Amino acid sequence: MKTMRLAALPAGEKGSQGKQRRGIFRYVSAQTGEQPLTRYQGAFKCRYGYGRAAETVHQGDSGQDFAAVRMDGNVCTFVMCDGVGMSYLGDFAARFLGNALLEWLETTPNPTAEAVEHLLQELTVPASEQLKKIQPLDNSPLLLREVLMEKRSRGSQAMYVCGRIELSRGLGKSRMWMAWQGDSRIRLWRNGHEQSGAFQNHCRTNERWSTLEGPVGGKPHIYEAKLSNEQIRLQLYTDGLNDLDAVQAYIPDEHIQVLLDATHTGGLEDDAAFIELEW
Repeated sequence: MKTMRLAALPAGEKGSQGKQRRGIFRYVSAQTGEQPLTRYQGAFKCRYGYGRAAETVHQGDSGQDFAAVRMDGNVCTFVMCDGVGMSYLGDFAARFLGNALLEWLETTPNPTAEAVEHLLQELTVPASEQLKKIQPLDNSPLLLREVLMEKRSRGSQAMYVCGRIELSRGLGKSRMWMAWQGDSRIRLWRNGHEQSGAFQNHCRTNERWSTLEGPVGGKPHIYEAKLSNEQIRLQLYTDGLNDLDAVQAYIPDEHIQVLLDATHTGGLEDDAAFIELEW
């Protein structure tokens, strides 16, 4: 698998794997295509990949998942969203929310539960305005258009997990902050031992963000930690990669790519996004 370092791309030049500018690395998933598993290394080690469900690829549709990572020196921000398929244009909700959360985390050194809850509520206004501008296909059967219009009146929805990590440059402790709603997997290893219970106990399918209502099913779950000089591995993925659920050991790149390709089942049964960070 390809490894990218800080000098890999000239300033401002885009690559298919991500882009870098003046020492800043940024990857944002393209929902219209696949992202082979790729490595990046700066202050953090990172692996990321993206795949659409086989049916989605066959129909030429956009994936419902969204993933993004940004690294600027000793600070890493990330987001992963899973659009709710039964809502109106779940891919829109995932993309809109993902971009908004990433921008907020990039400009908010000390995120809090109150601040992210306020943001999620505030985002309903511009999201709803944009959603109104997206019209159901005029050449669609009347009944289908009526169904889509009814769905649109109930808004677009997405599950999400996002966070900000700041590594200590001195004797202080590194800081990690995360917020989430939904069932995307959040797994954490400290010095090789998995400690994911705090997340798994609060990953629920009835929780998500709505363009109409903001947080649905409760308030965002929050995880805050100050980390000493220990080895940390944080792994995030959506339900298209649920085969990883039972695996505790470190998985080589090529094995994750096999799951993203899913040739043994004729392609992914659901969209899949993957982000793993180590420091």
